[in-house]
Amino acid sequence: MTTLIPPHGSNTLKPLFIADESARLALEKEAANLPGVLISSATAGNAVMLAAGYFTPLDGFMTKADAISVGESFTTSSGLFWPTPVLNLVSDATELNVGDRIALKDPNVDGEPVLAVQHIASIEVFSDEEMNTLTEQVYGTTDSEHPGVAEFRAQGNIAIAGPVQVLNYSYFDKEFPDTFRTAVDIRESIREHGWKRVVAFQTRNPMHRAHEELCHMAMDRLNADGLVIHMLLGKLKPGDIPAPVRDAAIRKMIELYFPANSALVTGYGFDMLYAGPREALLHAVFRQNMGATHFIIGRDHAGVGDYYEPFEAQEIFDRIPKDALKIELFKADHTAYSKKLDKVVMMNEAPDHTKEDFVLLSGTAVREMLSEGKAPPVEFSRPEVAKILMEHYQAQS
Repeated sequence: MTTLIPPHGSNTLKPLFIADESARLALEKEAANLPGVLISSATAGNAVMLAAGYFTPLDGFMTKADAISVGESFTTSSGLFWPTPVLNLVSDATELNVGDRIALKDPNVDGEPVLAVQHIASIEVFSDEEMNTLTEQVYGTTDSEHPGVAEFRAQGNIAIAGPVQVLNYSYFDKEFPDTFRTAVDIRESIREHGWKRVVAFQTRNPMHRAHEELCHMAMDRLNADGLVIHMLLGKLKPGDIPAPVRDAAIRKMIELYFPANSALVTGYGFDMLYAGPREALLHAVFRQNMGATHFIIGRDHAGVGDYYEPFEAQEIFDRIPKDALKIELFKADHTAYSKKLDKVVMMNEAPDHTKEDFVLLSGTAVREMLSEGKAPPVEFSRPEVAKILMEHYQAQS
């Protein structure tokens, strides 16, 4: 049997989904009589990631001390490397007590069904100053225009900590049955393929030629056996392309431009943080837990606006202890089509080029072309991919 990279901080994956049907039914029955707490979308995403094993080795939501420690030193109080706080934040906990068991209700599904049951280990309040400090540490800013900051601060300042048992995967497995995969599922697929060196690619956008070629480059240079495209399926900021459209475009690209059985198209249930460097570290934890040995990080990974420097998400990996993660990085420069060489290259590997030698288009320009029914140049986007995106944009207009 293929030996895979170990999960983060553990010899075995720790999915918190209650897989045993009789135990799950018993827990559902208990949950019906527990106090219900309507959680935020971000907390629901945390619960799904805990359920799916991506947050191994965590057993639930962090205490205030753990969150503050993560903000200050990238470790929990016990010394586990962890880059972002995993919290259940609420604005009111007057009816709750330490020692209670509570039913966490899902805000993203009609009828707000119970997503998980949590044992309350502590209920602690963050002061305004503590929230500001933590926000600055995680997001690099306290600007309320930053979509991640706005979402984080909207949840409340009371942390309900404690272990969770998760009953379902929210809407993700139902809305994306062909794409949503747990860390357990992906490890199993990697084993079935017999892959040893596995490259992971994170995306919240459709993949154009530059992304496609970047994956090919990484696989070739690392002598990798397989690629796992791992797309975010949760909430995005307004204007981002919906997951079903991205999924269709990426699948078409893989079908036509990658060898058979060389790539898996998968997704995970989490809301985007837009936390740039910190989120890049968190993404690396996910990918190690799902069995990837290498992770592509390019320009402005997980960024938004001008909040982060172009390669800050790569540089942060040089600031953490060498043994913090087992997964290795594939650091990529901005990639673009070279008119001189008639292929996609990393721009830093073409020192004799000027800007005019590349096919460079802004996201705004591409969106305008697509919404007008014009395909971007073939050097920028595969025609089959552009067709799917054009149909989406034209349906919006």
